[in-house]
Amino acid sequence: MPIKVLATEVISKIAAGEVIERPASVVKELIENSLDAGATEIIVEAQSGGVELIKVSDNGAGIPSSELELAFHRYATSKIGDLDDLEKISSLGFRGEALPSIAAVAEVEISTQTSSDPIGSYMCLRTGEVPRKESRARPQGTTITVRRLFRHFPARLKFLKSVNTENSHIAHLASQYALAFPEVRFSLVLDKRPSLRTTGNGDLREVVNEIYGSEIAQRMLAVEQKDGLSKVGGLISAPSLARSNRNYLSFFVNRRWVHSPLLTRATEQGYRGLLMDGQHPIAIINVSLPAQELDVNIHPAKAQIKFCHEQAVFSSVQKAIEEALARTPIASSKAVSFAMDSRQWEKPRMIMDNEAVFAVAQLPALELPVLRVLGQLANTYIIAEGPDGLYLIDQHAAHERILYDRILAQWSQKKVEVQGLLQPTTIEFSPKEEETLKASKELLAEFGFAIEPFGNRSYLIRAIPALVARANIIEIISALLDNVAGQESLNPWEEKIAQSLACHGAIRAGQQLSTEEMRELIKQLEQTKQPRACPHGRPTMIHLSAHQLEKEFGRIS
Repeated sequence: MPIKVLATEVISKIAAGEVIERPASVVKELIENSLDAGATEIIVEAQSGGVELIKVSDNGAGIPSSELELAFHRYATSKIGDLDDLEKISSLGFRGEALPSIAAVAEVEISTQTSSDPIGSYMCLRTGEVPRKESRARPQGTTITVRRLFRHFPARLKFLKSVNTENSHIAHLASQYALAFPEVRFSLVLDKRPSLRTTGNGDLREVVNEIYGSEIAQRMLAVEQKDGLSKVGGLISAPSLARSNRNYLSFFVNRRWVHSPLLTRATEQGYRGLLMDGQHPIAIINVSLPAQELDVNIHPAKAQIKFCHEQAVFSSVQKAIEEALARTPIASSKAVSFAMDSRQWEKPRMIMDNEAVFAVAQLPALELPVLRVLGQLANTYIIAEGPDGLYLIDQHAAHERILYDRILAQWSQKKVEVQGLLQPTTIEFSPKEEETLKASKELLAEFGFAIEPFGNRSYLIRAIPALVARANIIEIISALLDNVAGQESLNPWEEKIAQSLACHGAIRAGQQLSTEEMRELIKQLEQTKQPRACPHGRPTMIHLSAHQLEKEFGRIS
């Protein structure tokens, strides 16, 4: 085809595709506009995952009647004026693409009132056109209603996930902005059901209490660090509150919610030696920098940024977290003690690996020889002798494999053993966790969980699988929802649930076992389908053959 300039309609649809990925993208753009307008209260409503309805109301400055239509033109904005302003952006929005992009893929209504206009204005848009505009009385602020998102874009609609999943994205996004702006009152209503409400009193810990629950909020540690370039503030968790994924890491740079590998690495580096592999902290980190130290214009959805002095920011965040952790008595905790033991063990293991001493068993479904227990190393590894040499067995990984096979077997045969609780356990969920729970509650019931509503985002746990009865119930439920969040197919959910239950129900590293307990563990491991690997693929044992021993001791060449 010959080169030509695209039609305006095509251009707008392409731009909308970059900015509006899913319903949560609409909510993000509208919340940012409300915050830029100085709103102290923002109400978000969504129905059917945001496809049928998204409504965002605020008490911000409003849009003058004379500028209302202009606000829906591409690149029309009140937030920057010239090229120099791009070097020092202080607002969340600045491109003038949000409103026209939304209007290009949905039906939009806007009602707004400024302090200077005698009466408010109303306007509706259909396929980017304005069929109606009129005056309407209302309090100061703006309400934007978006209906039938992607109605004329079936290709985009088919890529959306379930209603619960889309609701969880909206809930997560609203929660993030509530964390970034604790002085703003946020309300979220999903399918006519209240999901989130913050006080707007400026206390970040109270917002954490609303989103993650009172137990987490009370145990979070304050972070505060200031140097010549940046200021770091927020809250972080003690190592004992670790989670199994990074979903609880929230980073804000000049109040902008961002996804930053650099800040993620800096945060986890601050916890170095305090968390086991696969564990991640809860963190709400706000980094304040001069606007000219950032480039916020590198991502279509403004979700990523670039720092001028990356290493300096990295060091500031890492130092702030290390100092916050150092102010608590965690240095003498069991987690640190084990981390030291583990590092001491890893060093000789690494040396011997380099000399090709260990043959790490990662073979499929091989039977184990008869093993004789000799003892326990570092309260973590079982030492056993077999006819072909020495075995070091990771007690946690081995027990994980045992429990995983049993849990899946019971589930597949619909014979899950259930342990009723004499005293029901109360648990509070974040908005996103609650949506995940609703999507997976039937499958969780099949695995032996009896969970019922108990007030606003509070639930009662009345029964759990008997195989994990001794584990921390709240920790298990939180990890389960973390592991299945965003998974659409039920097949992976079954495995994810079984893996999570096995991991949290298994014997821990650092737990002393009697000789009889070690024998029983090995006996049960021998009966599993894959005794040489845990459900995550990590080896359960290391084998040092008799031949290798003789070679290392110089008995053979």
